[in-house]
Amino acid sequence: MTDVAVSGIVHGTGAPSSWLVRWAHLIAPGAHALDLACGQGRHTRWLASRGVHVTAIDRDAAALATMASLPHVTTVAADLEGAPWPLPAGMTFDAVIVTHYLHRPLLARIAASVAPGGVLIYETFAQGNERYGKPSNPLFLLAPGELLDVARDAGLRVAGFEDVTLPSPRAACVQRLCATRASAPGENPGTAALYEATA
Repeated sequence: MTDVAVSGIVHGTGAPSSWLVRWAHLIAPGAHALDLACGQGRHTRWLASRGVHVTAIDRDAAALATMASLPHVTTVAADLEGAPWPLPAGMTFDAVIVTHYLHRPLLARIAASVAPGGVLIYETFAQGNERYGKPSNPLFLLAPGELLDVARDAGLRVAGFEDVTLPSPRAACVQRLCATRASAPGENPGTAALYEATA
């Protein structure tokens, strides 16, 4: 997907998503993160600068090449939709980041990639966006509550969810999810990490 301006941010090599920044306290320095369909790597770069070890996956080998020498970054060139899953079976991460990418056959695998104690931070376009421009194809627009269903089906606990229309600089309909996987029964990693961040 090409760079898209949403909520004042160009989604290329610029500033990180405000949704990721809002929940970044759940990703500790030294954590292992997956940035799926990372594009030009704005989130990979930002996380790596905070001491996070990032596996960045995208089909754009040229974009990945610009990150290959960055500390804490491992790049993987892969066609996520036309080839097998590029990571070893059962591999999980402390954080899984997905922005402006939707391929429904991968949703369950994405959620399953969240390790115990880990977090899924997902943000992409939702139904209604067709009124404002691209993407307008229903294949690339989340249905109401769809990310909540993904989290529930994967046994994740929702820390934050939004299904909103952002008004500027170009109106866009988006869904945003932050969900965690407990490492022990009854644990809520989102609450614990938030308390630590504000204590």
